[in-house]
Amino acid sequence: MDGALKRLAASGLAYQAASLLAALLALFTLPLYTRFLSEADFGYAETILTLVILASILLRFGLGEAFVRYWHSADGPEARRRLARTTTGFVLVSTTVALVAGILLAGPLSELVLGTRNPTLMAFGVIGIWTFTNLEVAYAILRVDERRRAYLVASSVNVVLTVTLTVTLVVFLDEGARGYVLGNYAASGLVLLGLWAFAVREHLGLPRGGAALAGLLRFGAPTIPADAAVFLLNVIDRAWLLRAESPDAAGLYSVAIKLATAVIILVRGFQLAWPPLAYSIGSDREAQVLYARVTTAFIAVSALMVAGFALLGRWVVRLLAAPDFFGAHTALPWLALGWALYGLYLVLVTIAGRAEVTIRTLPSAALGVVVNVVLLVLLVGPLGIVGAALALCASYVAMLALLFALTRRAFRVPFQWRRLVPIVAISAALAVGGDLLLPTEGFAGFLSRLAVLLAIPPLLVAARAVRPDELRALAAGVRGLRGGAAAP
Repeated sequence: MDGALKRLAASGLAYQAASLLAALLALFTLPLYTRFLSEADFGYAETILTLVILASILLRFGLGEAFVRYWHSADGPEARRRLARTTTGFVLVSTTVALVAGILLAGPLSELVLGTRNPTLMAFGVIGIWTFTNLEVAYAILRVDERRRAYLVASSVNVVLTVTLTVTLVVFLDEGARGYVLGNYAASGLVLLGLWAFAVREHLGLPRGGAALAGLLRFGAPTIPADAAVFLLNVIDRAWLLRAESPDAAGLYSVAIKLATAVIILVRGFQLAWPPLAYSIGSDREAQVLYARVTTAFIAVSALMVAGFALLGRWVVRLLAAPDFFGAHTALPWLALGWALYGLYLVLVTIAGRAEVTIRTLPSAALGVVVNVVLLVLLVGPLGIVGAALALCASYVAMLALLFALTRRAFRVPFQWRRLVPIVAISAALAVGGDLLLPTEGFAGFLSRLAVLLAIPPLLVAARAVRPDELRALAAGVRGLRGGAAAP
């Protein structure tokens, strides 16, 4: 079991090493972007980037999730190649059709999405949809095959090229939001071509055989509305702020999301590493125990990170953003909490996938959207971007409660409630208490809040909510990252 935790930690770090690099570079790039882009530019650009991911979910038709689910149960290398070729071919066809249609309709689409006519910006976003979607499928092939080195190299090159192009376009050529969007996806296109040529060439092809495609769609199709509904939570809040509040508010909110990088990296790494590991466990009994332990470990790590943003968020904003964006700190801890809750939602989605009851994710996702819309209307007016972040958190709480109720009998997981409750209680008490009672500025304020944050881990160990052997397993996974990345 400790071996599985080490494998999860090593894979998660390998798959998010590029994000860590991007976060490091953000120490220099985010201050640049917030000085050369207006708040409105940031709002428009981030809305386009969010739309790219939503459209990608729709155009994959759930095949990415089905591909990961059935890779380990495929009968031999040839069956896996057929599975991969069916997936890559179908996604390539669907995205190419969308690319042509989107470029032809870029003007009207920009008015619909942004509330202003900017066909060039919209066309760059449509190109981003094609690039991002096909790149996600290529990355999925590397993940299920556990080719960590190839993934690490490709994703790191993508980050370096993206930063180089984006800084050139935004800072030196003053292309504004258009340069910000184009810089993100032109680099990804080059990386995609490189992967197609050198890393996943044998897995490329056109879909053959209706039976194979039908099987993938039976699993994946029910996840489309659910995944889209979940991702709408990342679209609705910014779109509502853009129209009901102001482009400036949407820009502040977008910066706050970027500043929650530590939690986002944790969740994204978990999202990439967890499903291949979860589906590779053959024994249901072993899987049930593993799922419970992984949930406890994830909550412990994410709770510490959320507490860090609650206590030190003001200093994070002062360090990484221009003074005009300081107001972003008010939403930062709530957005970090929202991302942590999303990570827990992924655990339940994987449980539904293992039990092959993916259709049950739909009502929980729909409930989340309804709760989000209602609370945005009620809270954004009086609370601004904090209201939007609170609406996001409440949505995930509602989704978690319903999906847990819908999946608990399909695949029973013995969650470790006696450990989960003290982890949440101790972390929340120290974070909230420290934020309310300690100074909000100055060196003394920073040191006192840092001391409170550093007190959380030993208190969790003392309360037996976290065990030393688990800490050693996670540390071993981190130390083993170099060796794991070298695996074929």
